Amino acid sequence: MAAMISGDFLDCSTFILLCFFSLLCYSIFCMKTKDSRVGCDFPPSPPSLPVIGHLHLLLSTLVHKSLQKISSNYGPFLHLRIFNTPIILVSSASVAYEIFRAHDVNVSSRGVPAIDESLLFGSSGVITAPCGDYWKFMKKLMVTKPLGPQAQEQSRGIRADEINLFYRKLLDKARKKESFEVGKEAMNLVNNIMCMMSMGRRFSEEDGESERLKGLVTEWSGLIKRMFLAVLNHIKAFFVELLFGASDTSSTKILWSMAEIINNPNVLEKLRKELDSVVGKTRLIQETDIPNLPYLQAVVKETLRLHPPGPLVPREFQKECEIGGFYIPEKTRLVVNVYDIMRDPDLWVDPLKFMPERLLASSKSGQEDERKEKVLKYLPFGSGRRGCPGSALGYIVVGTAIGVIVHGFEWIIDGDKVNMEEVMEGVILTMARPLKFTPVTRYVPFP
Repeated sequence: MAAMISGDFLDCSTFILLCFFSLLCYSIFCMKTKDSRVGCDFPPSPPSLPVIGHLHLLLSTLVHKSLQKISSNYGPFLHLRIFNTPIILVSSASVAYEIFRAHDVNVSSRGVPAIDESLLFGSSGVITAPCGDYWKFMKKLMVTKPLGPQAQEQSRGIRADEINLFYRKLLDKARKKESFEVGKEAMNLVNNIMCMMSMGRRFSEEDGESERLKGLVTEWSGLIKRMFLAVLNHIKAFFVELLFGASDTSSTKILWSMAEIINNPNVLEKLRKELDSVVGKTRLIQETDIPNLPYLQAVVKETLRLHPPGPLVPREFQKECEIGGFYIPEKTRLVVNVYDIMRDPDLWVDPLKFMPERLLASSKSGQEDERKEKVLKYLPFGSGRRGCPGSALGYIVVGTAIGVIVHGFEWIIDGDKVNMEEVMEGVILTMARPLKFTPVTRYVPFP
């Protein structure tokens, strides 16, 4: 009996000590610091745990969906904490508008630490460099040289040649009745386009050069560490970010677009009708056709609404500020869940349904509506000065590639529908299972 009482007492003492320790940790890590401004408080915060804060709410391979669930339960403008790191979570189009319009300079830093020089290049790259003179110079170089209108016009022939080869590969698969893996072939297409535009040569899969290209980052990192020339590090970062930034996002857009088109026969019918009317059946689609193909443009935009390449837009507040009546301290991380915003039922009719018709209106009128309503509801590439500089070129490449597939071929797939399960590969949202089909030729514009 005495032993039982002693054991109960020990358990009770342990429980009391654990409670005391939890309260101590809570007072250290969780208590809000009082701001000097009267009547200004932090945004609402979900219940948190001692020490780890809200980490337990994010234990998922699809963090954007975990954050979507948090916002649906607690609100679209929240203050979270991971250990001692404060985070502002935004899933509201109106708050996003206020941030990117009134506080764009303040959130112009991504606040992403360099993980490894061979992976993210620290402040040498455009993606993670702080918003200063160097970043402005690198962005200006990128948008005026390889991604600018004049450069795009000069390289149009390169992209036409690669699209032609892409079509011939599809045609060869159709003749041999072989399977065509959309994601893999789209990646090869975009890689070859970007390599030809930037280096004047393509990387063929047959010679293993595509795989060697992926290994250049590691190889160049070791070379630069031995040579102690920082300027080469900047050049390396520039080209690698240009190549892989374009390859990942554009190939993923092609992949998701084809999956949605296959799963929606009514969209396929309308798209083919438009392509047959504008392009005809005596030639391949060209970039100059894109402005005359509004439904094709809407298909690409609707795909980006449902499947943005980067579902989360990370930033960092450089200075303290006030947003929506709430106080935001300096060096607070910002996460805008664009995936959630672009599926918000308050902003979109039937938000989970693939309906390109909703985006048939001109982009200019859509921007006017957003300014009048003071919301940012369509932002697949982020917004502000840190928005994607290559989005215009991406629309052209993706639209042309989709046009070639849809216009020139039918297809045979396994099953009735494409599995739309998502997975994150790095920071890119892609399909969990490869999309494969056997192409069947509709027409051949040349022998």
